Amino acid sequence: MEPQARTLVDISGSHAALAGRADMVLERARWAAEVFQRYDRESTMAIADAVAAAAHDSAERFADWAVRETGFGVAAHKKLKNQLTSRPLVDFYRNDDYVNPRIDEARKIVEIPRPAGVILALTPSTNPIATLNYKVLISLMTRNAIVISPHPAARECSVDAARALGEAAMDAGAPDGAIQIIENPGIPLVEELMVSPKTSVILATGGTAMVRSAYSSSNPAIGVGPGNAPVFVDSTADIDKAAKRIVESKSFDNSALCTNESVLITLEDVDARLRRSFKQAKAYICDADDVDRLRRYLFHDRGFNIECIGRDAAWIAQECGIRVPDGTLVLLAPIAQIGVEEPLSREKLCPVLAYHVVKRRNQAITQARAVLRLAGAGHSAAVHAMDEQVAMAFASAVEAYRVVVNTPCTQGAAGFQTALAPTFTVGTGFYGRSSIGENIGPGHLVHWTRLAYNSDASEYFGNYRGLKPGFSGPLPEAPSDGVPGSNGYRARRAEADAGVFSGVTREELRRMIAEELRAVLRK
Repeated sequence: MEPQARTLVDISGSHAALAGRADMVLERARWAAEVFQRYDRESTMAIADAVAAAAHDSAERFADWAVRETGFGVAAHKKLKNQLTSRPLVDFYRNDDYVNPRIDEARKIVEIPRPAGVILALTPSTNPIATLNYKVLISLMTRNAIVISPHPAARECSVDAARALGEAAMDAGAPDGAIQIIENPGIPLVEELMVSPKTSVILATGGTAMVRSAYSSSNPAIGVGPGNAPVFVDSTADIDKAAKRIVESKSFDNSALCTNESVLITLEDVDARLRRSFKQAKAYICDADDVDRLRRYLFHDRGFNIECIGRDAAWIAQECGIRVPDGTLVLLAPIAQIGVEEPLSREKLCPVLAYHVVKRRNQAITQARAVLRLAGAGHSAAVHAMDEQVAMAFASAVEAYRVVVNTPCTQGAAGFQTALAPTFTVGTGFYGRSSIGENIGPGHLVHWTRLAYNSDASEYFGNYRGLKPGFSGPLPEAPSDGVPGSNGYRARRAEADAGVFSGVTREELRRMIAEELRAVLRK
């Protein structure tokens, strides 16, 4: 083991030091959350708007930085994701009030909002800044404090982005400590944060192992499961549009989003037309030898080849020894079967799309169900059809809670080309062993205390118009100096450990990513 790696182990191994550090961060966040709960809606939304503006203005800089640091994706596409998780996200929820009491005079019920408190947010290497923006903003809109644990492979860009958002929040009046980020993340420290009683809820976006760890922490957790979205192209579809939209989706950010299409299923009577349309849309259709090369390169004894994550189609083709035309966006890989025997029917976070042909619609639906049994249960699926009965039959049969119709699945299931809630945390519901089946938004970070009066019409119901919740006791006392303030930069630790990850090689970072994704992209 290299000296830097030994240093990482030594530092991570001090349980008492890690527990103390986690407690200091969470105590600052707890104080900020208690202060934040006293803010009115106007002040709360002013803070959210200021942070959204800062995220939007820096979208391009952090997109370039994320690609440079992680090696994943397309900068122009990451810029768009960063923008979509800024002002448009706040605008989507602008008319939702998570601050004032809700009064239902007909039912004689008053609902008082109760923010969660301290949100622990885990962010991935594949979509680091967009996920960070989204989790920060849904926390602020609900008057919660947030502590971010970035993926080590995206640490530098994430820390700088969180600092910028923290500055914008505090300049707009947010309490110090409402936004913090762990500057040198590691699994032992994250585990301390997850099990602490000062953590109110964990927002986990990452590999299955990390999500399961969050669920078993004893704290409430909201996690995203793995994707493996099937897409069915029916004979009633607009074939040219379907091919164009699927290529647009599968090539978007080089398939770094888990909502991208993984296996396409179509019918014999439209197979030839669909292949022609895919060629026009800049997809390369692999022959049998190409498919064999892809299969061997993408999957090995340890599972999926993580070197391919977020790489473009031309790069993957070159690594496989496949010659493709200039400008190729997607590699289409025809497969004869779907199941554990065919690795290409598993999730692939790269622009490689498995292509399977069947004779009848009921077979197509059966095969789509089989794709989700391999992985991705509860996640996402797509159908291209002009016949609404086909769409209904497909959506009713597949075990997915998002089925997008005639739209790119990557953008549609994430709520950016549909009216679904825009999100970077996709609830997989009962099918995916989760308690939430919808796209996660601010409403999941606030619960409501309900004042419920006697329903007898003769019983008096009070006049609650204009009343505000009372608070018990004086303003809580701020933590002492030396506790990390917002993002750990206004009140520095004396024992700051900056540079712990300096000198870590790209190979070591790739190994960290492999650990995160091993359970998701399993054999």
